[in-house]
Amino acid sequence: MDTQELQKLKNKYDIVGNDAALNRALEIAVAVAPTDLSVLVIGETGVGKENIPKIIHQNSLRKTGKYFAVNCGAIPEGTIESELFGHKKGSFTGAIEDRAGYFEEANGGTIFLDEIGELPLPFQAKLLRVLQQGEFTRVGESKVRKTDVRVIAATNVDLRHAVSHGKFRMDLYYRLNTVQVNMPSLREMKDDIYLLFRKFASDYSEKYGMKKVTLTRDAIELLRRYRWPGNIRQLQNVTYAVEALESGRNYSSSDRIEVDAMTLAQYLPKDEENSIPATYQGAGSGSQMSDDDRQQIFSAILSLSAEVKDLRRKVAELSGQAQGHPVAQPQIAEGGAELGYVSRPVDPWHETEPEEQQVEEQGTMVPDTLSIKDTKDDLIRKALVKHNGNRKKAAEELGISERTLYRKLPEEFRTPRK
Repeated sequence: MDTQELQKLKNKYDIVGNDAALNRALEIAVAVAPTDLSVLVIGETGVGKENIPKIIHQNSLRKTGKYFAVNCGAIPEGTIESELFGHKKGSFTGAIEDRAGYFEEANGGTIFLDEIGELPLPFQAKLLRVLQQGEFTRVGESKVRKTDVRVIAATNVDLRHAVSHGKFRMDLYYRLNTVQVNMPSLREMKDDIYLLFRKFASDYSEKYGMKKVTLTRDAIELLRRYRWPGNIRQLQNVTYAVEALESGRNYSSSDRIEVDAMTLAQYLPKDEENSIPATYQGAGSGSQMSDDDRQQIFSAILSLSAEVKDLRRKVAELSGQAQGHPVAQPQIAEGGAELGYVSRPVDPWHETEPEEQQVEEQGTMVPDTLSIKDTKDDLIRKALVKHNGNRKKAAEELGISERTLYRKLPEEFRTPRK
């Protein structure tokens, strides 16, 4: 399609936007319309998926036939078969007469099944039969009926994920997905957001005789930055709210009202921002950590610090019992000046400590025979003796794994136990 034909199509179906992905979706719809291929429309809630089946039907050979749009998610599970295939009188409570379903009524035309992912799994096999053979039966009767209907389906969920989890039939998915049309989300069409706002504002002001709202530059930028989880439908509702409320507050003689970013922000729900995953912003992007994230990090640090202190205390108790005296550690005042030495036991399990360590304690030297290896061996000996050579219990006593204990066993304990 050339640009003129594409714009003519947009005008006919009241579609606003120049995004390349939107144009591609419309071109596919027009191209596939003359065929009888099944079409699956993919897109988030509120992106305007309902326009695609209308375009396909009205540009097809079935345009003189009936067109039905059915929201599968709005029909109770117990009545969906009756709604689509019809029922026989007396087949269930409330069936006071014979009734034809949508597939029978739409013979020769088109059915649009919106929210196809909400179909109950037992009914999916019956829908597949209609798509493949054009056959169905009304509820409560055995007569096989024929229908010639083109099916266009739409979904806002990942059907492939539903298939992998057994919630949607694979054969039905591939039967529906002969041709796929992807409708872009509003946040992917940033350049079209203000165009849509202007259209909605103009429509509302003309319908109710109100002043037309325009936006300042910073307000336009706010529209572009907002995530719009409800897409075009949400933008329309926000625009109508701005039009209705700001027009009532403004008493100037001008026929236009200019709204700035601060005023517009009052109409954008704050809790919607987290309903869509945030895009990654690397270092230097100017983004700041949120208070919640900062609080979680602080909590994790405090928790880790408490665990480390508790571990050091346990090791210190074991080390003090084995050595009989602690190793000196410098004490630092608040200003950073060294005041002297205070006692703190050496961690005998710290793998990065030197093999032997000398520490000065108020002018005296700790004997260089006090090595980390000797301390470890002494602790292991005592633990093994205490537990009659039971390595598992000794390891639990020392607070290490049995595997670590085995690697650090002194020579006299390496003889296999009989």
